[in-house]
Formats: sequence, C-alpha cells, structure tokens
Amino acid sequence: MKKVIYISLTAALIISVIVSMSVGAMDIPIKQVIWSVLDILGIYHSDQLDDQYKGVLSIVRIPRVLMGILVGAALGISGAAIQGVFRNPLAESGLIGISAGASLMSALVIMLETTLFAGMSLMVGYYLLPVSAFIGAAVASILVYNISKTNGKPNIATMLLAGIAINALAGALTGLISFMADDQQLRNITFWMLGSLAGATQETLLVVAPFILIPVFILPFQGKMLNAFVLGESQAEQLGMRPSVIKRRVVLLATLAVGAAVSVSGIIGFVGLLVPHLIRLIGGVDNRYVLPASAIMGALVLTVADMLSRILVPPIELPIGVITALLGTPVFIYILIKDKKKLHQ
Repeated sequence: MKKVIYISLTAALIISVIVSMSVGAMDIPIKQVIWSVLDILGIYHSDQLDDQYKGVLSIVRIPRVLMGILVGAALGISGAAIQGVFRNPLAESGLIGISAGASLMSALVIMLETTLFAGMSLMVGYYLLPVSAFIGAAVASILVYNISKTNGKPNIATMLLAGIAINALAGALTGLISFMADDQQLRNITFWMLGSLAGATQETLLVVAPFILIPVFILPFQGKMLNAFVLGESQAEQLGMRPSVIKRRVVLLATLAVGAAVSVSGIIGFVGLLVPHLIRLIGGVDNRYVLPASAIMGALVLTVADMLSRILVPPIELPIGVITALLGTPVFIYILIKDKKKLHQ
C-alpha cells in the first residue's frame, strides 16, 4: 500500500512539474519542455528544439519549479517532524513561531543590508539571507521550547500559546521594520510576507539547496525514534533512546529547512500543517512512512500552488501563500469535521 502511495505521489509530482514548466506568461508546448530538459541535461538534442523556449525554461521556469519542489518538501517534512516530536497535530512551524522568526530576520536583513550588514553581505554573498532566516527560526524555536517546558518537559498547550505570542511579537516587529523601510525595501519585505517563488534564480537555488536537502534526507531516518515518542518519553527512554537529544536533533533539522525555505519564498502557510494530516489519512501514522511521503506531497502541493498563482488571474501573479490558504482551509475544516463525527460515533 505504501509503495503505491509513494509511486502515485511521485508520478503526480512529475506530471505537475512538466505542466508547471509549460504554463505561464508564455505557454510552452509540453514536447518543447521535455526536449529542453533533456537538452539541458545533455541526454538528447532535438533539431526541433526552440531556443527561445529553452532560454525561458533554463533561466526562469526550471529554477522556479525546482525551488518550489525544495520549499514544498522542506515545509511538508518539517511539519511532520515537528508534529511527531511534540506528539501534536497542530505543532506546525507556522503555529509555533518558526516561520515568523525566520521572516522577521529576513525583513531585518533586507532593510539593513546596505548599512549594518554591508560587510557581511560582501563576505557571504547569497548566503546572508538563508543564514539570517535560519538564525531567526532557531531563536524562535528555542524560545517557544524553553517557555513551554514544565519540570524539564514541554507542555503542548503552553507551547502553542507561546507560539502565538512569538508570532504576534515577530509580526509586530516586522510591521515596525516595514514602517521604517523605504519603497524598495517595503516591496521586498511584502514579497516575503505574502509568499512567492518569483525571485527564484539559479544562484539562489544553488545557495538554498544544501540547507534544505540535508534535513530532507536526514529527517526520514528519525521516523523509528519518533514512533517511540507516541508511547511517551519515559517509554522511549526504556527502549534505550535519549528523548532530549532526539528532540534537539529533529527541531534543529526542521528549523534549518524552514529557515532556508522562508528566506527564498516568504511565509507560506498550511503546507506543513495540512500535508502530514493528508498523508496519515491515506496511509497511516507510521513516521517512517509519514516523513518521506510528506516531503513528496509537500513538493507536489507547492508546485501546483505556484502553477495556479501564475495562471488564475494573468498577467497578475497571486501570492502563493494566498493560494495555499484558499486550498488548505476547506480541506482542513473538512478533516476536522470528519474527525469530530468519528469521535461522536
């Protein structure tokens, strides 16, 4: 069953990637998309390949679609990992302040890049924004985790309330930064707040990819340990595990992935919250399956959302955060109603 799910999700992702590369301000025939990709990879060159189409794909579409895959996978698997480590389906990176912390640091760097961070920008170049976003995400996650601890253990209700407080504080500070920013800085900050992949380039793709791929490949190996958390931390300790070490590792990896994703796409809600829910409904709650499947479905959801953002109201491009909220909210409400009915039966 799980193999069928993996194959189906992967096939749907491949189809959505090809279609997403085909549509936009300039529609490109599917065969030209395939020929261009094969030519760029050095696998096959067709005499009927249009150089204009290839140029659009290599410079704009391919980096954007690949960025969507990376960001979607990061948000999906991070949401599943955080829900697993806190044993709560609401413990998503956006709800506990990680995304808001990353966005706040991104906004601060955007405003002060030419002054306070000018020297650092020259030294680290494209890495300044991802690193800053990770620092913001890490600080937010550490604050929420420490505030939520009672007798050395995190309290889920307190954690969610602390996340709400951190979100409010980060939002207020980001608003203050926006108020102080000039027109160009304000446009850039607004870009982060609404969520978009329009700024994806080959350079940003190469910079962000390691920050996302490392957590995406490591987190699935934590599935067995997260399964033990379902029984409680004391039971996990009896099985020879060290819950505190596992928590720190998982939260660090999730924070790294979310921070890098937010640095290039801004805040995109509902992916990390909704995708793991859907994966569990389809194939069960085993984290060894949920984590990698959430990465694939997250990539699929964001690829489709990005495609819709470009084609719904052309030539205007809708923010991806708006699309994911419009798609995710009805589905999430349906899941809640369905689960509530089950509880009353």
